[in-house]
Amino acid sequence: MAFRLSLTSTPNFQISTPKHPRQLPLPLLGFQLKCCSNSISRSKAGAVHAVQQEQEVLQSPASDSNSVPSSSSKLVLVVGGTGGVGQLVVASLLDRNIKSRLLLRDTEKATALFGEHDQETLQVFKGDTRNPEDLDPSIFEGVTHVICCTGTTAFPSKRWSGDNTPEKVDWEGVRNLVSALPRSLKRIVLVSSVGVTKFNELPWSVMNLFGVLKYKKMGEDVLCNSGLPFTIIRPGRLTDGPYTSYDLNTLLKATAGQRRAVLIGQGDTLVGEVSRLVVAEACIQALDIECTEGKIFEVNSVEGEGPGSDQQKWRELFKAAQAQ
Repeated sequence: MAFRLSLTSTPNFQISTPKHPRQLPLPLLGFQLKCCSNSISRSKAGAVHAVQQEQEVLQSPASDSNSVPSSSSKLVLVVGGTGGVGQLVVASLLDRNIKSRLLLRDTEKATALFGEHDQETLQVFKGDTRNPEDLDPSIFEGVTHVICCTGTTAFPSKRWSGDNTPEKVDWEGVRNLVSALPRSLKRIVLVSSVGVTKFNELPWSVMNLFGVLKYKKMGEDVLCNSGLPFTIIRPGRLTDGPYTSYDLNTLLKATAGQRRAVLIGQGDTLVGEVSRLVVAEACIQALDIECTEGKIFEVNSVEGEGPGSDQQKWRELFKAAQAQ
């Protein structure tokens, strides 16, 4: 899948702003997303390979019924929205005019990345999934969908400071979030990793030296057993980003290069790399594609044209993966 994104201006929406004691109001920046369309073929690895001819999405984000879901009644909570995948998820949701809410430890990062927005467009709540007491019910009021893309490094690094370890983030944080979510939720999409079922086998055991795959699998298990409608996305090794300049223009210019075709598999057999742009789009698409509910998918990307934001083509990819 390829995203070639360019910044265009759109008129500011005039929307009345509701009051909320914990919300941090974030002027609406308009931007335009260019994507690709596809035809589908199967790969030898048992995954599905989407190959598309490139086309430009119409100027209005809501003009393509195949690629843009209705946003009138949707409120998506993004947890980990300033991380490598999360920042691309949020930018894409805003492009689709889908109301979004962020749960962040550092709320200033949201303004730095995405600019200031009307509360009816983007709301920001301060909180840490590692601390159950931070997950006040007000955070989840009106939320219909959740994308959780929290994470830390597999090996000790500066990002581990403040007890930001795989155990705390990928296991305890996910467990706390799942426990706090309302039962009325329509879908939660969790970003995990390939190899979580093989963390005792080479080469995965090397990556799991400090438990990252084990704890991601524990996070998956608590979600699977929660009774919530879920989809789990297991990406391969992440490429493209993260974008550390904290500038929306950088996000909008992000590109997957030549690695835009999408491979989707099941059974933790897919091995390879995947663009963060592809992972972000897979998460957004899974929110509304019925056949992904209660399912786990591995996602990679390879050279070639991709499905872009065309919902029908993503639906065909997910269905074909289940038919393998």
